Amino acid sequence: MADQNKLSADERTSFGKGAARKLRATHKIPAVLYGHGTDPRHITLPGHETSLLLRKSNVLVTLDIAGDEQLALVKDVQKDPVRQLIEHIDLIVVRKGEKVTVDVPVHVEGESAPGTIHVVDHNTLTVETEATHIPEAFTVSIEGLEEGTQILAGQVELPKGTTLVTDAEALVVNVTVPAAPKDEDESAEAETESGDASESGDSE
Repeated sequence: MADQNKLSADERTSFGKGAARKLRATHKIPAVLYGHGTDPRHITLPGHETSLLLRKSNVLVTLDIAGDEQLALVKDVQKDPVRQLIEHIDLIVVRKGEKVTVDVPVHVEGESAPGTIHVVDHNTLTVETEATHIPEAFTVSIEGLEEGTQILAGQVELPKGTTLVTDAEALVVNVTVPAAPKDEDESAEAETESGDASESGDSE
């Protein structure tokens, strides 16, 4: 996975908002690489290639910085709240075989029993796993589940080598029956009574 996610990075020597704007104007993204007691390295990443990689969560990349290759995990992505353009990226140094703590998305598949709906209480689960084997998502099947069925974090199947950090009793998916809509006749009757009361008050 690291070889597929290889990015060429350049050392960055100019800082500040003005410098960052100039970089983004040339389709590059300012970033910082840190971790394992190393001094932070300020770098720039190619905008298009990086944006494609960030379509997935917990992306592990191999950075080529002037011939020096470094494995890194995308830790934080800062975006412009309006235009949703990437403004800055934080990456942490990782080593093969090392374990990291990450949030992995929960993917619900299937249909619960007729007349029921499902509510997702946790969209992600926090786990500890090998940096080079981070799961893309955890699949939870609700196929045919009846009202009142609850799936807890501890019941979600995790791949070998992955340990749950989220509380095992945390509710992930709840199968329930949607609230019955208010009876239209009752609503109309209530509105009529309300109108009659209002007219009565006006006549006084």
